[in-house]
Amino acid sequence: MKREARLLLGNACDSLVLAIELFNRPHERGRVSGTLIQLDHGFEMLMKAAIVQRGGRIRDKGARETIGFDACVRRSLTDGKVKYLTEAQALVLRTINGLRDAAQHHLLDISEGQLYINVQSGVTLFRDLLKNVFNQELVRHLPRRVLPVSTLPPTSLATLFDSEVAEIKKLLRPGRRRRIEALAKLRSLAILDGAIRGETGQPSDRTLARLGKNVLAGKVWEDVFQGAAVVDIRSEGVGPSLALRFSKKNGMPIQVVAGGTPSASVVGVKRVNELDYYNLGAKQLAENVGLTMPKALAVVGHLKLRDNQECYKEFRIGRTLHKRYSREASGRSRVLSRGRVQRKSGRSAPRRRPDRQRPGRHSGNQLSKLWLVGWTVLQRPCIAPDTRVAEHADLRRGRPSQRPTVRTRPAESRP
Repeated sequence: MKREARLLLGNACDSLVLAIELFNRPHERGRVSGTLIQLDHGFEMLMKAAIVQRGGRIRDKGARETIGFDACVRRSLTDGKVKYLTEAQALVLRTINGLRDAAQHHLLDISEGQLYINVQSGVTLFRDLLKNVFNQELVRHLPRRVLPVSTLPPTSLATLFDSEVAEIKKLLRPGRRRRIEALAKLRSLAILDGAIRGETGQPSDRTLARLGKNVLAGKVWEDVFQGAAVVDIRSEGVGPSLALRFSKKNGMPIQVVAGGTPSASVVGVKRVNELDYYNLGAKQLAENVGLTMPKALAVVGHLKLRDNQECYKEFRIGRTLHKRYSREASGRSRVLSRGRVQRKSGRSAPRRRPDRQRPGRHSGNQLSKLWLVGWTVLQRPCIAPDTRVAEHADLRRGRPSQRPTVRTRPAESRP
């Protein structure tokens, strides 16, 4: 195992043990938020360890910090080089991350049954990934007895939602004045529903108010939470070997959106062949755009297409490294090439500035003129030894006078 991956995996197991310890603590103060925070941190460290172990990168070029939780899920699910997650496993991870976000930054009121489902499914997923990626058993890192337990385990997700919706409906009755508590309970259900729909971020107050209005109106929970209605929980084994997993029913609506779409996350995109998607070399990209090779590479560097996974990817076949571009890269380059494209290596000739003279200095031509004038004055026989030559005022400005001025001192002033 790689050194960095081993250290990251150790941090992941430490956070998992802390999450289990907090879940099983006898008192409730800080139990829910502490469990979710440690469990979320453990999965982020586990995904980074798996990405590093499989030869991926957890830090983008030029970035000071490593990638976040969502980027780890996206790379672990869609990157063919490091892919090891399934759609159902990504659903568990996004649900835990959304609950942790709500517990750490705002209010979250989650029932014991729902907390048990998320923690038990999280431990099951941690055990599966540890076995598939690192070929290790979870028992190596913690005893078999240290597993989440609950005195009221729910039998199905439908039973859980029925009891939760009934409790929320009681809190929203007129005169109770428990609206804030009801919205806190609705938030945990809305996070699970949004994760199934592929939405990221926390549900807004407007969304929670709409859900509460539908619940108070008497609508069944399958119509209010349509995403959660197509998911169920499946348990295997008993006692310490209990495994809890999410399973999708038929009929779940899927919508494919771009990677940068706001409030949307990638649940699962499957490509038959990566080379069919990245089917352009540098030469073909230049031909499609209608530019020369240097100009096309300048456009690629200007748009930073090599940092975008939708536009560029490297494939190593044998000992040869192939740099491939997608049709998305061709489209973005064509938009820029319609304007004026300049090569980065080309430099325009430096602008010639007019000659500027510093005060008190003369050019070579002016110095030669001064030398000739001075030589002419010295050669004149009519000038007495006690006379001096005074330069014209123009000479002080850098322009020599055409005729020097001769001045003599009075006789009485001579020594």
